[in-house]
Amino acid sequence: MSVEQQVSQYYDTVLKRNPGESEFHQAVAEVLDSLKIILEKDPHYAKDALIERLCEPERQLIFRVPWTDDNGNVQVNRGFRVQFNSALGPYKGGLRFHPSVNVGIIKFLGFEQIFKNSLTGLPIGGGKGGSDFDPKGKSDLEIMRFCQSFMVELHRHIGEYRDVPAGDIGVGGREIGYMFGMYKRLANQHESGVLTGKGLTWGGSLVRTEATGYGLAYFTSEMLAAHGESFEGKKVIVSGSGNVAIYAIQKVQELGGTVIAFSDSSGWVECPNGVDVAKLQDIKEVRRERVSAYVDEVEGATLHTDGSIWDLPCDVALPCATQNELNGEHATKLADNGCKFVAEGANMPSTADAIEVYRARGIHFGPGKAANAGGVATSALEMQQNACRDSWSFEYTDQRLHEIMSNIFKVCAATAKEYGHEGDYVIGANIAGFKKVADAMLAQGVV
Repeated sequence: MSVEQQVSQYYDTVLKRNPGESEFHQAVAEVLDSLKIILEKDPHYAKDALIERLCEPERQLIFRVPWTDDNGNVQVNRGFRVQFNSALGPYKGGLRFHPSVNVGIIKFLGFEQIFKNSLTGLPIGGGKGGSDFDPKGKSDLEIMRFCQSFMVELHRHIGEYRDVPAGDIGVGGREIGYMFGMYKRLANQHESGVLTGKGLTWGGSLVRTEATGYGLAYFTSEMLAAHGESFEGKKVIVSGSGNVAIYAIQKVQELGGTVIAFSDSSGWVECPNGVDVAKLQDIKEVRRERVSAYVDEVEGATLHTDGSIWDLPCDVALPCATQNELNGEHATKLADNGCKFVAEGANMPSTADAIEVYRARGIHFGPGKAANAGGVATSALEMQQNACRDSWSFEYTDQRLHEIMSNIFKVCAATAKEYGHEGDYVIGANIAGFKKVADAMLAQGVV
């Protein structure tokens, strides 16, 4: 059987076993496409059903989450935790609270997390979780009651040597705090390493808040440098206005770039003179308002509720909002307007046809599993600090993050070159992430 036939057979099995899970299918298809290259050169990776095992989660948990709203009505949500692969270490990956969450979304995120965590070089496996609960419009007490109910079930499946969740969309320091408090009560012990993204006074790490955005900027800076460029003088678009986007904007502007647009679900803001990061932080993180408030308060900013943020001419695009936000049409517009670099701050924000446009039009592209690994890398650094009852300075932790992101880029670039696809960081990331996990799985037997 040819490699092409083998890979097609793997993918057909995934489709049959996981019907209706389009995001998971998309994530698997992208990785399998890269693995054709490694299987030609290293066919031993096909033995012991390794790839079939890699595409099948070790454990999938779905559970009921009942809670009482402020009117005394009982609400019922669904909770998820997919513990995908523990070959390199305990499962590690965030919790997402958003009405779009379903088992297919969680599996796609968990599958991506395997390779992302592998690329960090740190001993962490891949997992993901969450709920279809929507925290928007909920009171603090409603969110607390939901988080406590969620943890009543989840606590029996996690632990610092088993599975270490963190935050994601809809889950920040407030939610982590409520969940940690309930875990501590249920477990009857203060196990700091069971969750990451904690508050600084009770086991959290400096830089964790900024880590994904900073890491994205560091990775993109390395990608620019590899092609004789830097952020200096570059016009940059950052989609989103949440945690990742805000700190990507901050670091890009520190490195000399000008962020000319950002967005949320209500529209996108054009700001040709750059972003007032302090104002954006106040609006989104303190007041929890929409981006329209930024336009009302900052001179020269314009709100657009039609068209696409990707229609704006730029040098660098950093999609930081959500999956599949940037399609082939958007990518073509970016290329037509002179964009030369795209790096993903969200998980799989570029569709498959967008990635094909990047390749065809010569846009240098950093996939999310490499470019946005800064968050989980710093979560692993938080785990290290918890394990040795230590607390590191902001400067030291930021330095560690910068080193990790630089190494991720170098590994992706070197692997792509080794396998005959120099400059294709998707292939580089997929193969480099895969090899480390695959070698561990082969060494540990059929389990």
